[in-house]
Order: sequence, then structure tokens, then C-alpha cells
Amino acid sequence: MIYLLSFFWFLRQIKANLFWLYLWQLKEYHIGRFIDHFRTYKGRRLFFNNLMFVKLVLLFFAYDCPICWSFVLVISVFITYLLESSKFAYNVFFKKSLVKPVLTKKTIFLIIVSFIFVFCWYFFLFNPDLKSFVFYLLLFDVLTPFVVSGIVLVFQPFVVLIRNQVIAKAKRKRAKFKDLIVIGITGSYGKTSCKEFLYEVLKTKYNVLKTKANQNSEIGISQCVLNDLNVEHEVFIVEMGAYGRGGIKLLCDIVKPKIGVLTGINEQHMALFGSQDNITKAKFELIESLPKNGLAVLNASNDIIRNYEHGFNNTLLCSVKEELDFWVKNIVVEKESVNFRVNSKDEDSAQFKVDILGVESIENILLVSAVSKELGMNLEEVARACEDIKAVDPRISKGFNGVNIIDSTYSANPNGVFSHLEHLNLFSGKKIVIMPCLIELGSSSRQVHQEIGKKIIEVCDLAIITTKDRFKDLKAGAVSAGMKEKQILFLEKPELIFEKIKQFLNSENIVLLEGRISKQIMDKLKLR
Repeated sequence: MIYLLSFFWFLRQIKANLFWLYLWQLKEYHIGRFIDHFRTYKGRRLFFNNLMFVKLVLLFFAYDCPICWSFVLVISVFITYLLESSKFAYNVFFKKSLVKPVLTKKTIFLIIVSFIFVFCWYFFLFNPDLKSFVFYLLLFDVLTPFVVSGIVLVFQPFVVLIRNQVIAKAKRKRAKFKDLIVIGITGSYGKTSCKEFLYEVLKTKYNVLKTKANQNSEIGISQCVLNDLNVEHEVFIVEMGAYGRGGIKLLCDIVKPKIGVLTGINEQHMALFGSQDNITKAKFELIESLPKNGLAVLNASNDIIRNYEHGFNNTLLCSVKEELDFWVKNIVVEKESVNFRVNSKDEDSAQFKVDILGVESIENILLVSAVSKELGMNLEEVARACEDIKAVDPRISKGFNGVNIIDSTYSANPNGVFSHLEHLNLFSGKKIVIMPCLIELGSSSRQVHQEIGKKIIEVCDLAIITTKDRFKDLKAGAVSAGMKEKQILFLEKPELIFEKIKQFLNSENIVLLEGRISKQIMDKLKLR
């Protein structure tokens, strides 16, 4: 009995250790983001659930259990771990689903250390007295989140030390490239698409290096410098992200940008920054770090950016709402595309059309055009290069039964959600959005979700919300604007979501997948 119980307990610990390390990695080992997760409905359920309640009852019972009840205690614990480990094995071997961190040197090290701790706890506290032994198994079980988190935090100073060494090495290498033009891109949203757009345009004339996907932190950017930057590169495009004041400045100290692009600012990550003012000042650290002969390219369609007093003289303001101060009458912004009209004295006028997704992408095209012009490209060169941008923009794909799908599942922010919902207006047929509630919006979360709800009713015939946190606010906004309650639903289980939307899955209709959507839904829609 004792060895079989131990086996089931170890299976459970494998699942738990891997999950908590996955969650730390998902939150980029940022303690503020990690803690903020437990303000969400899913985060709270990690502790406040029926299984945890049962284990706590059994733990207290094991602590002060009469000898005559020991057999009942052991059997109860045995059944609990048998069921939990069986479900874990079923998910791994039959559903092919295992929540685990992406394997890196850091995560491999943390996995090894955490399991060493598990084995040490087991063998040092192994006791032939089943009652005592069961107590220690349950105690470790309940404390696992704190044990794994403690291991992560204990080794964090060593990680910081290694990180600082990597950063210093990257700075030294960057300093050797005197003629390298570095373009920094930051903002609350649109950073990645702007980086990809700019790369597609500039690579037609220059040898360009860009940071890889999600490589926007100090260690990621430093590794890009150390591993990929070479003497052949003329331009280096760097996406910059941060979760606090001083973060962008640190990235600028590493790569020394000459051109800074600010894509937009909103409430994203307000829970971490503390206020909208802190977010704005953090993003403008890029502009403040530019040299005197540098160039700031700002999205003036964004009210926060347009109204911020930054004091940098060499600035281009790019706005969808207003004519640009360059190439006037040559760039025509439409609802679904940007038209570049090139007029030549010697040749017939040429026109190029770039089909892109939403207002956010249009804004990015204007920012890219401004940067490209400053680097010596003419309008025709930019326009021709932009014809290939559709390759990096999230586009319509065909899913189950020929339904049209917009896959925008990387991450969600308020501006992106509004932009993609607006884009649905271009299509006929039924329109369905599947999305979670947004996170890390702080005190603005309620208002933002109510506004999203109002936007949903303008566009969609059905909305499936996959997380519970701000569902009431979303629903309240939608219903107040005239949406029927049966048209906006909270559904978590992929099979229920699929059954609900199945009647709409045909070639006449379109589904917008916004934010983090479960792999099971993607599989059912045949996107993976």
C-alpha cells in the first residue's frame, strides 16, 4: 500500500512541478505578473477548488486523527491520488496534453532542482507509520506552489548575475558596430507587427537583422546581438518590451537606437506599472534615449502619444486621421487597405494596394513608411515592398467546413481587440468572436471590458468569452448596447464552444479568434 500510494503521489508531483514552472515561465519570471495571475478567476481556482478543499480536510484529519480512523484516512488519500494521477496519465497518453515549460537551460535546471527537492522530502520523511507518512505527503502537496516558487526565487539572484554578464558582453559587441543603424520599436501594442512590416520593407534595400519572435527583453535582445549580429548588417530592428519604469532605458543602453518608433499606448499592463502615467513615461524612455541626431517616429493617431510633452525636436508624427507631413496625397488610407499612389513626370502614375488587417496595421504601415523614407527609400520602393506585407500579417484562413477564420491568438490588448472587431465589418455573413477577458489592466479593466462589450454588439452575431474574470462587465456593455444575453456567452470547455458555434461553421461566415485560445479549440477548427 505504501509504495503504491507513493507512486501515485510522485505522478501527481510531476504534474504539479511542471505546471508551476510553466506558469513562472509564462509570466517571464516576473513576480508582479505571477502574483497578478491570482487576481484572475483561473488563478484563484488554482487554490480555491474542490480538490484542494478535500486535501486540506485530509491534512488536518491526518494531523490529529485517532488511530482507529487511520485506515479510513489512508484509503481516502490513496483514492484521491489514484484519481488525480489517473487523470494526469489519461491527459498525457490519450489526449496528448501536458502543461509544461518550454525546455531551456534555465527550466531544465529548475526542473532538476525541484525534483531533487521532492525526492529529498520523500526519503528523509519516509515513515513506516502510514498516518505520519500520509500527513507529510499531503503537506508537501499543499505547499508545492510555494516550494517551486521558492526554488525559482532563490536562484533568481544567480540568474540576474548571469543576465548582467550577458548584457555587458552584448554592449561590448554592439559598440564595435559604429555605422549600424538601430531602430527601436516599443508601445503597448503593435510592436511585433510593426517590426515585421518594417523588416519586409527595409530588407529590399538593406541587409537587415531583426529580433526574433518574443525576443524583446534584455536577455533576448542581448542574445540576438551576441548570436546573430555581424559586420554585414546595416540595420538592426529591435522590438522592446518592459513591465516597469527603467526597462526600456536598459534596452536602449544595450543597443543604442538612432531611430525610435512608438506604436501606441493604452492600459495594457497597468496592474504592473501602477498608473497610465507610469506606462506612458516608460514607453517614452525610448524617445528620451535617442541621440540628438536621432529620429522619433510617433503614432499620432494615439491620443496619449499625441498629447504627451516629450521635448524631442526631431520627430515625425504619423496619423491615420491627419495627412502626413511627407508624401502628401500619395498615401491614401482606406478602411481595409492602404493605397500608395506614385506619380512620376516621366512615367505613367503607378498605384499599389496593400491589404492589411485593421486600423492598428494601417497605423503601423504609416510608421514604417516614415522610417523607410528617412533611410533613403522613395515611395515607389516602399509601396512595392509593402505588397509582400500580407505574408506577415494575420490573414483569413479556411477552417472546419470552409469557415473563414482570423487567427489573432498571439496575445490581446484593448486596441488590438477594437481594431480586429472593426475589421469584421468588412465581411458579410455571420460574425463570431471567441476570446478571453483581458488581463493586467488594473483599475481600468472594468471600463475597458464594458467598451469591448459595446463594440461586440456593433459587429458580432455571437460572442464566446472563455474566461470568467470580466465576463459580467463585457456582457453588461454588450447588453446595454442592445445585444441579447444568449448572444454573449461564457464557455470554458472546448467541446461546448465547438458545439455552440458548429451551426455557423460554413464558408459564408467568419470567426475571429482573439487572444490566448486553447489548443483544443484550434485543433477542432483545424488550425493546427
